[in-house]
Amino acid sequence: MTTATDLHSDGCQVRMVDPDRVATTKEFLINSAEARRLADGFKLLGEPSRLRILYALYEADELCVCDLAAAVGVTETVVSHSMRLLRAAGIVANRRDGRVVYYRLDDAHVRMLLQVSRAHDAHRPGADAEAVV
Repeated sequence: MTTATDLHSDGCQVRMVDPDRVATTKEFLINSAEARRLADGFKLLGEPSRLRILYALYEADELCVCDLAAAVGVTETVVSHSMRLLRAAGIVANRRDGRVVYYRLDDAHVRMLLQVSRAHDAHRPGADAEAVV
């Protein structure tokens, strides 16, 4: 049986507001427009195949669509669609060499985010047991 205390175990037990801490927090809180942009960026990274494509680029520095598809185990159509979205967001860049287009990560912040995300995941309980390529 769930008690009222169980329902609110993650919340405040007593309603008491610290006006100074609230004011300081509000001063540095991101605005709604920035929150929307960041959420949209995280949505792009939230699709598993797309995330694997980004990690492939992180490891290889630069790959064409065919190589990305083979490395990740998805169709070239999936890779091409992902590259369009990621390029529009400024996450990847491309260069053409004859008829072949190569892609690479275009932002050091994205590289850092991928690195930190993987390190964070490695510290999750049971992360090793779930590791499947």
